[in-house]
Amino acid sequence: MVAARFPLATQRPIHMTQASLKITEIFYSLQGESTTVGLPTVFVRLTGCPLRCGYCDSEYAFYGGERLLLDEILAKVASFNPRYICVTGGEPLAQRECLTLLTALCDAGYSVSLETSGALPVDDVDPRVVKVMDLKTPGSGEVGRNRWENIPLLSAQDQIKFVICDRADYEWARFKLDEHQLAGKVAEVLFSPSFGQVTPLALAEWILADNLPVRFQLQLHKLLWNDAPGH
Repeated sequence: MVAARFPLATQRPIHMTQASLKITEIFYSLQGESTTVGLPTVFVRLTGCPLRCGYCDSEYAFYGGERLLLDEILAKVASFNPRYICVTGGEPLAQRECLTLLTALCDAGYSVSLETSGALPVDDVDPRVVKVMDLKTPGSGEVGRNRWENIPLLSAQDQIKFVICDRADYEWARFKLDEHQLAGKVAEVLFSPSFGQVTPLALAEWILADNLPVRFQLQLHKLLWNDAPGH
């Protein structure tokens, strides 16, 4: 399947009294990770992120983008006639109006997920949204940004993701898995190898050797489209 992209319109004045967000791209592709991996999904990628993880694969979303009204975003999403929507970034919660967008997408009848770094509070996220929250490992370079008070706010539908950069990251993640009893708090705990740093086979064997209650995952979009933007 070739991913389809909906080009953003040219820049024009926006009435700032209306809800609007800075958007890097809106595109239709297959979900590359999480429990909905492989499902056709519309991605709404918001611009901006306060973190600088060493393995980041969306640095192009840190700056630029285009400010769109909420109704314009909803119209672009609807043009794909989707069932699943993923709001991502950057860090989408860095824009306060992300909360408004999430609620509007749920109200429109979509199944909505939010990919968030875990560095910003999630308490005001619409409860209908599935939160896929990272816990930043030491290898990410941003372990000090983890907002541990978010963990009790997660529900049984949510997911926690660890991106593993090396064996030390794996041991750290294994400790946090036990310390916070994460497997019993959320739908899935996801362990993913950092692309080019840990081989998928190594991580798979570590998980099996320790019989961890986690889901091993690879990023499908990188396997299919070689990490090209818009997929």
